[in-house]
Amino acid sequence: MKLFVLTLRSGMAAMLLLLPTFVPAAPVVVTTVEGPIAPASADFVQRSLERAAAEGALLVVLQLDTPGGLDSSMRQIIRGILASPVPVAAFVAPSGARAASAGTYILYASHIAAMAPGTNLGAATPVQIGGLPEPEPKPEPGPETRPKPSQNSSANQADETGDRDIATEDRMPKKDAMSRKIIHDAAAYIRALAQMRKRNVEWAERAVHEAVSLSAADALNLKVIDYVAADVPDLLRQLNGREVTILGQNLTLDTLSATIQAVQPDWRTRLLAVITNPSVAYILMLIGIYGLFFEFSNPGFVLPGVAGAICLLLALYAFQLLPVSYAGLALILLGIAFITAEAFLPSFGALGVGGMIAFIAGSLMLIDTDLPGYGIPWPMIAGISVASALFLISVAGMALKSRHNPIVSGHEAMIGAVGEMLEDTSSEGMVRVHGELWSAHSEQPLARGQKVRVTEIDGLVLHVVPAEK
Repeated sequence: MKLFVLTLRSGMAAMLLLLPTFVPAAPVVVTTVEGPIAPASADFVQRSLERAAAEGALLVVLQLDTPGGLDSSMRQIIRGILASPVPVAAFVAPSGARAASAGTYILYASHIAAMAPGTNLGAATPVQIGGLPEPEPKPEPGPETRPKPSQNSSANQADETGDRDIATEDRMPKKDAMSRKIIHDAAAYIRALAQMRKRNVEWAERAVHEAVSLSAADALNLKVIDYVAADVPDLLRQLNGREVTILGQNLTLDTLSATIQAVQPDWRTRLLAVITNPSVAYILMLIGIYGLFFEFSNPGFVLPGVAGAICLLLALYAFQLLPVSYAGLALILLGIAFITAEAFLPSFGALGVGGMIAFIAGSLMLIDTDLPGYGIPWPMIAGISVASALFLISVAGMALKSRHNPIVSGHEAMIGAVGEMLEDTSSEGMVRVHGELWSAHSEQPLARGQKVRVTEIDGLVLHVVPAEK
């Protein structure tokens, strides 16, 4: 019997080993990036890539809809994509979305590029501080400017793409030369990405030099992208069986059995997105300055100082991530100082007007870029400038007025105070002043109940004289 039981158990174990083992399919992580490419979105994408690698994801889909953004944030995202052990598919979706400027670079850097119908990409010309200068008109062909017969077509083509010699570059205006250097650097960057992913190099350079754009169908025909898909499930059906190279190793995608896992921005991403908004950072900075100013003017309130310090630290953290002009920040602080000084110094409005001009100029210069979505609106600057001037003048006015108010406590408040004698005395006795009992000294006799006035304090003894009726 014992042998039979052992044999039965062994048979059941063998049958269990023959059953198929359920292994959950690797997920496809979908990360949505909407709005300008900013420090918040770069941090979100970076952490999504790290999470996908930790969970052994099959694919990361970056669903893009962006007008562009900061160069530093864009390059942070691209570095994360290039170093990711999980393949990344950039998908411009839904219909009506775009991947302009920085989004085009991210699309070229991804292992797989796809777009939904009705979307577009391109316009990848970098925008520098203050905007790019207007191109100079080319001179009419003349004896000195007409190409010589010995010049071949390739040389002419090189000149059209902006490849000039050093002498020519030195003869150009400084601002124009700087713009060309920025554009050439951006063109070389996107060219390297296009060569790495074996996509259309010529159109990538045109997107930088000429700011051209493409629809989804045209991008597919020109081999700028790999797929046109209606949505993420449609894209995964088309990607099934595709081979991608990840860190030097070939990987075949099996996306039919993959589960879709959407990653939503957490509180950290949402908070970072809020405080790195230039308008919000600007307001936080002013609240911080005003809170500290009010606390220093009226010590003991505590709340304005605490709130001001927190807001100011948040603003400084945001400015660390944003393209901030420190000249503009200095002008704002100078303007606040001038407006405050106007309430204390008789400058006949010169300090106040100068402070307003400095404050407005600094506000306009604070965010050092012309990228869309990163400017501080004019109405906000005008409204905050007027409100700042009224606030600082009123606070300074109240502080100035309080200096002329009579002292109601302390040693100085006792001088001149009127009290009542509590006993008859020829020189020493007790007196009640402000509801308190004091020892009093008088040079003349005083009667009980007589009103006296304090002339001097000697330790804990009051020198009194009869009060005038």
